[in-house]
Amino acid sequence: MKIALLPARKGSKRIRNKNIKDFCGKPIIAWSIQSALKANIFDKIIVSTDSKDIANIAIKFGADSYFLRPKNLSDDNTGILDVMNHAVKWMSDSEWQVSYVCCVYPASPLIDSYDIIKGYELIKTQQWSYCLTASQFPSSIYRSFEENNSGGIKMLFPENFKKRSQDLPSLYFDAAQFIWGTLDAWKGKDFLFGKKTSIIKLPFWRVQDIDTIDDWQRAESIFKKIRELNNG
Repeated sequence: MKIALLPARKGSKRIRNKNIKDFCGKPIIAWSIQSALKANIFDKIIVSTDSKDIANIAIKFGADSYFLRPKNLSDDNTGILDVMNHAVKWMSDSEWQVSYVCCVYPASPLIDSYDIIKGYELIKTQQWSYCLTASQFPSSIYRSFEENNSGGIKMLFPENFKKRSQDLPSLYFDAAQFIWGTLDAWKGKDFLFGKKTSIIKLPFWRVQDIDTIDDWQRAESIFKKIRELNNG
């Protein structure tokens, strides 16, 4: 079985009810569920949540809810590996015959189902423990600098001052849209950012963390523009 799992707790300090807040006409979690459904490769799409309200909304838009996540895995300090580990153990205890589980982030409306499929094609080669979305930094951090106490600046990597940006290594960051993983990797809480992880490269303009209201508004603008282009 191939499972999509959306980790959607109710607590959100900066954006109240973030995972079910209206985003362009639907609760934001609905867009992630819709992309998972559109990929048409999952045997089940489920939500891991500590909220019956979130569970009911997820079910309304096509997901299933089989359990409520315990409180000790629903606070600000709980990492994604712990949440996924809990979920896959529940699947094993329930005798589900699972091969791969895709963590689909609930507040990532810019997910494209095509990328989910590309991730599956990579993970099923059995070369990788994980496959996650990533995007390249728009500017090289090897030429970054910081402000000092006097108001001046200091290069973090002064040895690169005379090097051209295009001659420096490309670096990537986690785009936090989805992570494919093998059952064994999630069970073992294997390190995410290691040599057994591959990436799906996303263009920078299609990646947006949503942690503040400004982030939210920017994401809505991008989302609307993408829909306009796709429907045009």
